[in-house]
Amino acid sequence: MTSSLARVREVGPLVQCITNTVVQNFTANALLAMGAAPAMTDIVGEAGIFAGIADALLINLGTPTPEQRAAAVEAARAANEASTPWVLDPVAVGALPLRTELARELVALGPTAIRGNASEIAVLAGSGAGGRGMEASEDIDAAAAVALACESGAIVAVSGPQDLITDGRRVLRVDNGDALLTKVTGGGCTLGAVVAAFLSVERSPESVAQAHAYYGAAAEVAAEGAQGPASFAVALIDALSSDLPATLLRIREEPLP
Repeated sequence: MTSSLARVREVGPLVQCITNTVVQNFTANALLAMGAAPAMTDIVGEAGIFAGIADALLINLGTPTPEQRAAAVEAARAANEASTPWVLDPVAVGALPLRTELARELVALGPTAIRGNASEIAVLAGSGAGGRGMEASEDIDAAAAVALACESGAIVAVSGPQDLITDGRRVLRVDNGDALLTKVTGGGCTLGAVVAAFLSVERSPESVAQAHAYYGAAAEVAAEGAQGPASFAVALIDALSSDLPATLLRIREEPLP
């Protein structure tokens, strides 16, 4: 078991999720399985109050309704005032204008971490035009991730065949994961909530990398006995609740680009 995961299970952090309607149930169950407590508090007038008492916050832009957009900004500001760590998942930025504008506004508010795919991170770094959001598949541009981390002050995490995590000074790679994660709705979005839970106990690139490795290793364990995407989704929740040995986690450091 990773050190951050052990602390998550000891503390049981309250993780506020302002996330898309497609993945709320899966995200909540994943957090419960790993030992955290989920709360989908995304109403204007309540989101900010809750961000002040939560242990961590996730803002995911998958289905940004007008009220959810306002709640996201309210919660981000309140999280900053309360020193609550928060994660921005800029789903489908670049391809769609409203969420792209909102994502840039939220980046300016100083998230603790920004987690997305290569296309989304490239857009926020100013080096890409965006793709098809959650389905985008591009090689990770380490230079773009480092640039975004330096500009925003956030830990930047890029999902792909090999995940990349950087704070602008160091680059970590995570080799865990399974292709079935791309066949389950919420596979990537739920990772943002896992990252938020890990940041609640340690705000560092190492903790974000451990979150990615733990989630990816759980996916590998789940895939071993899965018959397809449906059984994999159930098995993933089970795997997240198990004591995965730290030897399964594959994290390595590489030079800055």
